[in-house]
Amino acid sequence: MKRLGLSDMYYSGEPAIRIPYRNLDGSEAAVRFRTALEKSEDRIDNRFRWRKGSKAMLYGLERQEKIEKAGYVVLVEGESDAQTLWHQGIAALGIPGASNWKAEWAEYLDGLTRLYVVKEPDEGGETLLRDLAACESIRDRLYVVELEEHKDASSLYMDDQASFKERFEARLRAATPYHELRRVEEEAASRQAYAVCRDLAESPDILGRFAVDLARMGVAGEAVISMLIYLAMVSRLLQRPVSVAVKGPSGGGKSYLTERVLGFFPDEAYYALTAMSEHALAYGEEPLSHRFLVLYEAAGMSSDFQTYLVRSLLSEGRVRYETVEKTSEGMKPRLIEREGPTGLIVTTTAVKLHSENETRLLSLTVTDTQEQTADILAALAEEDAAEIDLEPWLSLQKWLDRAEHRVAIPYARTLARMVPPVAVRLRRDFGAVLTLIRAHAVLHQASRPKDEHDCIVATLKDYAKVRELVADLVSAGVEATVPDTIRETVEVLGRLHTDDSVPVTIVKLAEELKLDKSAAWRRVRAAIDRSYLKNLEGRKGRPAQLVPGDPMPDDLEVLPTVEQLRGCTDADDFEGIYHSPPSSQPDGEGGGREHAPRETGSTAQPDQQEAGHSLDCECPDCTSPGPDYAKPFKGGN
Repeated sequence: MKRLGLSDMYYSGEPAIRIPYRNLDGSEAAVRFRTALEKSEDRIDNRFRWRKGSKAMLYGLERQEKIEKAGYVVLVEGESDAQTLWHQGIAALGIPGASNWKAEWAEYLDGLTRLYVVKEPDEGGETLLRDLAACESIRDRLYVVELEEHKDASSLYMDDQASFKERFEARLRAATPYHELRRVEEEAASRQAYAVCRDLAESPDILGRFAVDLARMGVAGEAVISMLIYLAMVSRLLQRPVSVAVKGPSGGGKSYLTERVLGFFPDEAYYALTAMSEHALAYGEEPLSHRFLVLYEAAGMSSDFQTYLVRSLLSEGRVRYETVEKTSEGMKPRLIEREGPTGLIVTTTAVKLHSENETRLLSLTVTDTQEQTADILAALAEEDAAEIDLEPWLSLQKWLDRAEHRVAIPYARTLARMVPPVAVRLRRDFGAVLTLIRAHAVLHQASRPKDEHDCIVATLKDYAKVRELVADLVSAGVEATVPDTIRETVEVLGRLHTDDSVPVTIVKLAEELKLDKSAAWRRVRAAIDRSYLKNLEGRKGRPAQLVPGDPMPDDLEVLPTVEQLRGCTDADDFEGIYHSPPSSQPDGEGGGREHAPRETGSTAQPDQQEAGHSLDCECPDCTSPGPDYAKPFKGGN
């Protein structure tokens, strides 16, 4: 130990050991003091102290040349385990504390083919392994070493010094690749989650059960909006999540409704904020991949730079932001990347958001009628709202997170031909419809067939539910139809406008609609935006002078009915090859996904299968850059 530069000393009047940390060239860069052998009785870790001005770093960097020659390194917690391995001629680096790993240290490991980490059997071991695996550049080279009954390398050495090297090298040879360890853990977690949510997962109408449970919790009305938010959240598992804007007057219950829906999802499914700084999306460290960013009130996303970053995240599936930073070598460029795909849920009182963001979101407006207000008041007064067991719902999402996410829509081309191309915006909206169909099929995969590529096959039941939820939204978005609230508002104003020389006031209109002024004004602004009403008063702050505008068009259904689609396709007969959902039992006891196929009815003709795969299937035949992608799906995305 003295040859390594360690020395005895006193620290604050107590015996201590001085441990030098060295740079690559061997010069002393930092000093750590060992002041105690064990944690104190109150479990506070007072065993180590850094010298003032020292920064945490890897222990043993001066051995970099030897490590590179070995071609591998063993990563251990603390200095003593590293010293033990060095004593036996084993390449090692010490990490100063299980929770102190820093991503920038990964550059010292470049070029090494294997990175072994000794996983200690405590919370610290789990923390270190998780932090190491979070570094994409080292994850695939990471091998986990477990020493069974021994806590660490030094404990194994003290057990039998003579055979230590032989025993430790045997443990290195038996080390488990991190990705294999994660696969086993995820499969076990998937079976456990499915055991909890099985009844729910096999339900023919999961969204319907969700709406019932949400109502039992005291949420009045808004079944369609709540189901759309739920389905959008499920789309986080796909490559292009569907984002939504929940709109309505102040106090209309937008945020409350959103919070209640999010309660059916585990925390790792979303990241909720009330506001964020201009550069938060670029510099933040919170993972956003296959997750939803939830912003309560769009005012928290007000600057042009923020909206640009959000658009990049939604459209490109990532943020790439290059900036310059001051370093010891002067100003240097730095590329910051945040990986998606990411969905967005935003609540707002605005009738319209930034024009380029508006087309990337489904706009959901909460009900503003007096009847809805009365229902909400009644729900608030209800003291015995049901306590819903959310564990099956949370387990359902945890199971789906590790389940199959590839979906084939065999009727996609037929549906595309049947949608009238009346507006450019349909290019985005039709993609959102297909994504929602996929999400609904993923949600119901326990009761959906699989095709020959093991992809989930979306049936007409999936289209029927999605059409029920979004048909009016899609038509209104491309202005092929007029929302009921706007049509009612324009028609009422037309009846009130009996004298061409006397405009209608907002007070009179609100009274006739039986709405408060703010709710009526929201409707009026939406009608003015579509040119169905005009405000003759151009001065700000003056009462509106409302008159009829352009005539409203007849409604046009953009999405065909289920019956129309069924008449043009055999999609409802497309059964594919059925695979049972995972059992809650371990492999060998009915677990796994290898089951005998179910006898099916007629299958789609080859041209129908090609139609589904060529347009929007995510199966290997359509997306694979090579044969590796065709391996059986075992989790992830």
